[in-house]
Amino acid sequence: MNIRIKFQKYGVMKFIGHLDMMRYFQKAIRRAGIDIAYSEGYSPHQIMSFAAPLGVGVTSDGEYFDIEVHSSLSSRKAVQALNETMVEGISVLEYKRLPDTAKTSMSLVAAADYLVYEKQSCRILPERIVELQEKVQQFYEGQKAVRITKQTKKREIEMDLKPLIYEMKALNLKDVQTLHDLKVKNPEILTLSEDSQRDPYPALFLKISTGSADNVKPELILEAFCRFHHLPYEDLNLQVHRLEVYANADEVPVKGERERNSYQAYLNKQKKQYRQKGMAFPQFFTLGELGKDID
Repeated sequence: MNIRIKFQKYGVMKFIGHLDMMRYFQKAIRRAGIDIAYSEGYSPHQIMSFAAPLGVGVTSDGEYFDIEVHSSLSSRKAVQALNETMVEGISVLEYKRLPDTAKTSMSLVAAADYLVYEKQSCRILPERIVELQEKVQQFYEGQKAVRITKQTKKREIEMDLKPLIYEMKALNLKDVQTLHDLKVKNPEILTLSEDSQRDPYPALFLKISTGSADNVKPELILEAFCRFHHLPYEDLNLQVHRLEVYANADEVPVKGERERNSYQAYLNKQKKQYRQKGMAFPQFFTLGELGKDID
């Protein structure tokens, strides 16, 4: 049985790297009594696959990993059991069953949403949301290409970021539903006095390409944005928060000819229903939408 788990990462746990997070969840799953399956051979290990590694220092409300189990509790009981073993800074949100022939979350990742905001005592972004939005339009819509030089392990490469940015806009974190949670999980979030002339909580929203094929880090876009507008850029002064991870809506998330044909028929039916309602079919689905709760 294949299971997809969604969790949050915040607070001091943002400084824990990806490999240590894998080791942490391997131990947490054993403590929670999850009947996880192990690989065969001389060195058996838990069958576990993470969707998109999160950079050190980045917080998130939308992290995913897949496991294989022999048997399972209900989704509600499994989430409860896992959260009883969690340390402060990690919370399990979902526990969903996937089709037996489901592709791994790692192979499906196509995009991710991010919030970027200033930490306390930092002043990088413009003082007004309107001004920030104007700068976003100049940077994102006013340029035919957003060219940068990216340093890889072997060489420098030139690339155009614009096709990899699906959406970019300015917003006020006060208007974001998760603001209260953000302030609880990230105490260093910028705090302003009531009489401040500055719009509270200026921030940037990004929906960008993510995954093994065309992966772009939000820090690359932020650096290019600040350089374009001659703003002082220091990545330690900005907090990056991942909101969600997506699969391409047209991607068939299962293996096997029969299963693929069945899902394609379901997908075509969904598209037809959207057209009948005069609605545009979404470009992406969250990774969690591809699974179902266990009763």
